Amino acid sequence: MTRPVAAIILAAGKGTRMKSDLHKVLHPIAGRPMLLHLIDSVRQLSPERIVVVTGAGREQVEAAVAPLGIGTALQAEQLGTGHAVAQARAALAGFDGDVLILYGDVPLVEVATMRRMIDRLREDDKPAAVVLAFRPADPAAYGRVVAQDGRLDRIVEYKDATPEERAITLCNSGLMAVPSSDLFGLLDRVGNDNAAGEYYLPDIIALAAEDGRHSAFIETDAGEVAGVNSRAELAQVEGAWQTRRRDRAMADGATLIAPGTVWFAHDTRIGRDVVIEPNVVFGPGVHIADGVTIHAFSHLEGATVATGADIGPYARLRPGADVREGARVGNFVEMKKAVLGPGAKANHLTYLGDAEVGAGANIGAGTITCNYDGFLKYRTVIGEGAFIGSNSALVAPVHIGAGAIVGAGAVVTSDVEADSLALVRADRASKPGWAKRFREMMTARKAAKKAGE
Repeated sequence: MTRPVAAIILAAGKGTRMKSDLHKVLHPIAGRPMLLHLIDSVRQLSPERIVVVTGAGREQVEAAVAPLGIGTALQAEQLGTGHAVAQARAALAGFDGDVLILYGDVPLVEVATMRRMIDRLREDDKPAAVVLAFRPADPAAYGRVVAQDGRLDRIVEYKDATPEERAITLCNSGLMAVPSSDLFGLLDRVGNDNAAGEYYLPDIIALAAEDGRHSAFIETDAGEVAGVNSRAELAQVEGAWQTRRRDRAMADGATLIAPGTVWFAHDTRIGRDVVIEPNVVFGPGVHIADGVTIHAFSHLEGATVATGADIGPYARLRPGADVREGARVGNFVEMKKAVLGPGAKANHLTYLGDAEVGAGANIGAGTITCNYDGFLKYRTVIGEGAFIGSNSALVAPVHIGAGAIVGAGAVVTSDVEADSLALVRADRASKPGWAKRFREMMTARKAAKKAGE
């Protein structure tokens, strides 16, 4: 029978280097707090329990995880990673299985890597713990993993390491898998006789060795265990996440003309044979179907784009935008909470808000759906095959019938019947010679004023 899994996620650090009122682990990557990225990955293991250890700024973290039904444990004093993990004891009372120890500011750990850690813990040699190790380009102040004959001997914090130990390039990521039956008993024996006076989680490796039990390690890429302690590191992790996502989009059949300029959100869905030109940004909640082209400098958020549609350049699709099959959203067109029906076109300089545009309709340049009176929003409905002339203002609530034509420059405040023509213009008045006389008068006036100076 497969043993259950639990996860302890450490998120008690103050994050002072972020210089932010927002808790460190809640800073977003691809539009989602990094802590929630990690929780989403953990949940793919179907864990029996997840516990987030909080400290400074606990209210923010608790509010973020409460909707997910995830419990928390408080580390009131910052006394080291071993002390932090020990605070989860009560939350894991009665749990009998394997425990993953993760960090809320290390959000890019793959599900496959977590599974590798658990699988190694369950191998026949039954290690007391499994440590996730990596080899950074610059080992700097990372704890060193001391191993012999493929088995983990001990982990030495950089502050306490000898020159020989500091020369080791295999480093400790801090992530670990430990059987619940061993974890808290080992933690009870961890002391704080070290340079920092803290209770180090890695010390359980040496304590297990004293009991005659060995531990193990697996290696992963340094980028996967990159931590976030500053705004610069947040940008680096964001960049790493985006690179992965771009690669996946292309592997799934999308064409990215300049991949490094395209920015995805955590939940962006992209179909096959989609072409994305340079400098396109996806906010959360975007679904792009097959065969769509998104031209340069477009921004999409909370939008759905159906097969064969064409977007941009310089288009903005805001939440609730629904572009149907083969429709066209052109340059400097903005949509919000609006449907553009199959084959419909809004090619230039248009705002469609709280609107429904029927199939095959054509929206002329400069058209605005006037949906807000300063207090409430109102809806505009444009029927199939209708034509809205350039520079028109449709004052909602208003209904333009199927096949109707609205002449250019119209301000439409009442419904237009199907297949009818609506012209809303002042009569043209012409005064021959007026412009010439006006110019001569103003030229003389200007000259007189200058002479008077």
